Amino acid sequence: DYPVLDLGCGRGEWLELMVREGFAPVGVDLDDGMLEACEALRLPAHKDDVLSALRKLPDNSQVVVSGFHIAEHLPFELLQELVAEALRVLRPAGLLILETPNAENVTVGTNNFYLDPTHEQPLPNLLMSFLAEYSGFARAKIVRLQEPPEVHDEQAALGVLNVLFSVSPDYAVVAQKAAAPDQLQPFDGMFDAAYGISLDQLAHRYDRVIDRRFAEL
Repeated sequence: DYPVLDLGCGRGEWLELMVREGFAPVGVDLDDGMLEACEALRLPAHKDDVLSALRKLPDNSQVVVSGFHIAEHLPFELLQELVAEALRVLRPAGLLILETPNAENVTVGTNNFYLDPTHEQPLPNLLMSFLAEYSGFARAKIVRLQEPPEVHDEQAALGVLNVLFSVSPDYAVVAQKAAAPDQLQPFDGMFDAAYGISLDQLAHRYDRVIDRRFAEL
């Protein structure tokens, strides 16, 4: 009994993973082509608007509500309503996962984000974590994603292009609903860990590289 609602499920990659891991997911999407791909894979998905799908669910009924690259397509007022509805339908200790482009990546925030005309506005990660906590979630974690693996090597060569391009291009806010301490404790390690590469990290590493070069000169 592990129900999951995936908002904007697309071709169903997350649904496939959830089924494989023993969850009971349901996906909703408005794109007929995406839903046909889910149907071909016999995945549980149907046509619906994300807010409509949430409103139909009873309180405390889901263990996870997820949405991958849908937040940036919504006006902020609707995003606020989505987060509030997700809190209502989640069980205690349930998780909201919203992934979106990371405007902290200079190339994403100034250029790539706007290649999709259906994007509303970039969503800074501090805004998303604040929104989750303001809406009533007990805690929120920013999980930076999809950066090139080589930038994790502290000894690797680092140039200005890395600072511009190699910050994690996506991030997810993972928010958890309040619950008894024994229900929250198994998740502590995940919320304490660091994920991805921030602009601050790469900029400071680049400064150290420049300082070393000047010292050698």
